[in-house]
Amino acid sequence: MLIAFKLKLLLACAAGLAGPIAVVPLVSDIATHGTAAQPAIVRVAPGSLSYREAGDFTRAGHQAEAPLRAMRFERPLHIMRHQVSSSDYQICVQEGACRALDRGVAIASDRPAVQVSWHDAQAYAGFLSRKTGHHYRLPSDAEWAFAAGTRFKDDGGSVDAADPSKRWIGRYERESERDLFDTTAYPFGKFGVNEHDIEDLAGNVWEWTSTCFVRSRIDEAGNAGSATVNCGVRIAEGAHRAYVTDFIRDARAGGCAQGVPPANLGFRLVREETSWVASVSARWGKVWAARS
Repeated sequence: MLIAFKLKLLLACAAGLAGPIAVVPLVSDIATHGTAAQPAIVRVAPGSLSYREAGDFTRAGHQAEAPLRAMRFERPLHIMRHQVSSSDYQICVQEGACRALDRGVAIASDRPAVQVSWHDAQAYAGFLSRKTGHHYRLPSDAEWAFAAGTRFKDDGGSVDAADPSKRWIGRYERESERDLFDTTAYPFGKFGVNEHDIEDLAGNVWEWTSTCFVRSRIDEAGNAGSATVNCGVRIAEGAHRAYVTDFIRDARAGGCAQGVPPANLGFRLVREETSWVASVSARWGKVWAARS
């Protein structure tokens, strides 16, 4: 069933949506051999967020708007200032932990790694965690929205119960107004910073999250019921929310679930912060293990 669903998604955007694939000359402004460095991290202070849930929702058999709910982040969120660079990703490739980037992707320290799948991003997160001793992971969709702040766009819209297709048409028109097929991998900073001093959010690079695609029914009170979860499709966030098959590297060539496909797929990671108590406990555990 999962394989069939993925194949269906591969065809969903292939007709009429795939833009021309730009050929980018290879660039190498640094020596890519070496060890992974600690990336620049931004600390986003605890706060609240009005969050539109991701997924496909129905009410009484008709398309419904996703629930909007208030969320509170009680702990700081530590997230990369910019996307993972292509040169840092290339180190992972050279050490055999990541799959090589596609031909034509610029390899440079000041440009993002683009045309990477969700599995590629996961592999790099594991690699960086092993190299640095910190735990890195993809953000959830809600965490990405919280970090993005004013750069996060609510994709909600009115729903006509008699004609749910109007919602998708309206969304498509909104997305089509943007220059989504500019596939140039620009140097970091091209799309500016948000209020948290995080760079290039909602530019022309969509960022993978850990959140799976869900389908759920909403009751009359507006509460979502039990969901059908499909983790073969993940949420990528950028100028708009996108649902993309997890093994896809270039959504313009097929694999987007709905709407206009992302111009580029990239990622940035969250760093888990170990509490002082846990850190001290781990150190003492190693000391006692060495003595015994």
